[in-house]
Amino acid sequence: MTAKSAAAAARATVYGYPRQGQGRELKKAIEGYWKGRVDADALRATATELRRTNWRQLAEAGIHEVPTGDFSYYDHVLDTSVMVGAIPERHRAAVEADALDGYFAMARGTQDAAPLEMTKWFDTNYHYLVPELGPDTVFTADSTQQVTALVQALALGLTARPVLVGPVTYLLLAKPAPGVAADFDPLTLLDRLLPVYAQVLTDLRTTGAEWVQLDEPALVQDRTPAELNAAARAYRDLGGRTDRPKLLVASYFDRLGDALPVLAKAPVEGLALDFTEAAAANLDALAAVGGLPGKRLVAGVVNGRNIWVNDLEKALATLGTLLGLADRVDVAASCSLLHVPLDATAERDIEPQILRWLAFARQKTAEIVTLAKGLGGGTDTIAAELAANRADLASRAGSALTHDPAVRARTAAVTATDGRRSQPYPERAAAQRAHLRLPLLPTTTIGSFPQTTELRTARADLRAGRIDSAGYEERIRAEIGEVISFQEKTGLDVLVHGEAERNDMVQYFAEQLTGYLATQHGWVQSYGTRYVRPPILAGDISRPEAMTVRWTTYAQSLTAKPVKGMLTGPVTMLAWSFVRDDQPLADTAQQVALALRDEVNDLEAAGTSVIQVDEPALRETLPLRACDHPEYLAWATEAFRLTTAGVRPDTQIHTHMCYAEFGDIVQAIDDLDADVISLEAARSHMQVARELAGHGYPREAGPGVYDIHSPRVPGADEAAALLRRGLEAIPAERLWVNPDCGLKTRAWPETRASLENLVTAARTVRTELSAS
Repeated sequence: MTAKSAAAAARATVYGYPRQGQGRELKKAIEGYWKGRVDADALRATATELRRTNWRQLAEAGIHEVPTGDFSYYDHVLDTSVMVGAIPERHRAAVEADALDGYFAMARGTQDAAPLEMTKWFDTNYHYLVPELGPDTVFTADSTQQVTALVQALALGLTARPVLVGPVTYLLLAKPAPGVAADFDPLTLLDRLLPVYAQVLTDLRTTGAEWVQLDEPALVQDRTPAELNAAARAYRDLGGRTDRPKLLVASYFDRLGDALPVLAKAPVEGLALDFTEAAAANLDALAAVGGLPGKRLVAGVVNGRNIWVNDLEKALATLGTLLGLADRVDVAASCSLLHVPLDATAERDIEPQILRWLAFARQKTAEIVTLAKGLGGGTDTIAAELAANRADLASRAGSALTHDPAVRARTAAVTATDGRRSQPYPERAAAQRAHLRLPLLPTTTIGSFPQTTELRTARADLRAGRIDSAGYEERIRAEIGEVISFQEKTGLDVLVHGEAERNDMVQYFAEQLTGYLATQHGWVQSYGTRYVRPPILAGDISRPEAMTVRWTTYAQSLTAKPVKGMLTGPVTMLAWSFVRDDQPLADTAQQVALALRDEVNDLEAAGTSVIQVDEPALRETLPLRACDHPEYLAWATEAFRLTTAGVRPDTQIHTHMCYAEFGDIVQAIDDLDADVISLEAARSHMQVARELAGHGYPREAGPGVYDIHSPRVPGADEAAALLRRGLEAIPAERLWVNPDCGLKTRAWPETRASLENLVTAARTVRTELSAS
């Protein structure tokens, strides 16, 4: 096909779409099902209607080929485990008794069976459930969910393309099941898994699929020759079968590198590549392999992970370069639109001109359609859209919001000493022990406590004008008083105020900093039914006034025990926001760090002796390629130190991280120079404690003994057992006892019972240590 005919054939598509619905109908239906208010048929009906609505929106916008299989009740990787029959033995009976309840048991656990481990989906804030595999794993095909969705889409008269997690990525994301040797490599199961994928592909072809998309984002990471050979074998096997649909292999989030020649040579009909995060690298690599003659190329030229309007002319130039490199060039977002909110037009509190800078899923869909039209028919066919786009880009670039001379002057004045504590850790630790007088194995929580119905009602009443600020603040005081009273009665050693006033650990601060925009309806799935509204980092950042001092000081007035000041760190403020794309992330991180430094110093001046600066996103923001790690970790750790280094030696700085793989950033954790770090460890059975020990981490640490992302209540014996395992790696004088993460999403009954068991476990192990 000539470049001209390739352009004329260009079509618009997407890899996935937000699942929740405009009013988060899916979240409400699922949580209603868990509470017994919604039955299974009603839940399925809600899901069916949401899928139908999504497909119709896409088709009406001009998308030529809609995705199926991207919709999930909880997580698409968990759906893949169900599809291939990789059900953990502890959940098998539940799945056989009731498939839906068993599915949710794997995701959330039960009182008798722990859930699957959860961690971040590459470098995003989406969490997936980690497959558990072993040498005895037997895979069996169950394409029910995938076939059902395809049938529904075809019944609407739509051209539909099922989207599946690819077999290589699925195995590379997996871990050895409990009881399996830690060095077991799930990729050794590839030959056992491929026939199951082949059966699913056959089922989808029989149902009517012309194309099936197999997502292989793991191939954009550094891969060994053996892993690349496995990818070549997988697609030689699947592509060589005759009873299959056409195969589109997709990668995203970074450049494919050495995997591109492997996939280009594979007997598949198409590739989908990211031309936003790694446009130049993928373009060069594609040209180096001689393009994709005879194949379909789906070009991800619209950023699927951020919310700024696309530069349409720049994207068209990229698309024009790609013409002639493939038999057919189609237009898409760089990845699934799962990672952005649904519709910017729902926002009423953002200035109309600024709103024109933003593109959520529906607006990105329109951009994709516009680009496909322009590629096929020429720029004259989209002249009005190009003119409006140029005006929007110019408006943003010239706005006073994006440039604050005072902020720029302050960051320019930062020196290396501003990011260094005044004394080394051993001297600080001695001063902190003398000042705080904590027991061996001190107990604490991570920060938030359950957000009660009364509290959420009060917040809604304040927004609606049904109560005034005085009435709302009285509710906050009451909540803080209850949280402090409970912690004292339970026997925790370092308390928190519970964060009753906070809607979200990032949004709360963003709403008080200049340069941020907040949304009302910009919900994005984090995991399961947990949705967040990432704020938008639109301009230079500064802190007009103190943000947390008032409520922290009030909580401290209610107790003689230390109450932690609680802040969200600069890297997490970036990672869990939609960041500006017009300056380096390092510059934005430094601006946020200086604003937070002011808050840390004000907390200390108000008498706060323990200050926690959470950085759960430090690992998730790590670039996917090792060669990019040093630069990122240098500015990320420097931003944390710039935030925290201005305090006295006897002020104890904590940080917290959760639900990521920490082994490959232990040196960076050390470089933060925090006095205490708390980390998720319950689901991974204290793996992080062993990793810290292996590194020789010299400071105090609290690997979690209570998995807060499950409704189950761990017994005191279970918590004590985890604590003893932690002691195998970390000396008692440096070990803290705490949950994995904050308690905001938990209910009070399970929180009370779990924390009481946690304190009992700590006391039990203290007694054992004193007797030994």
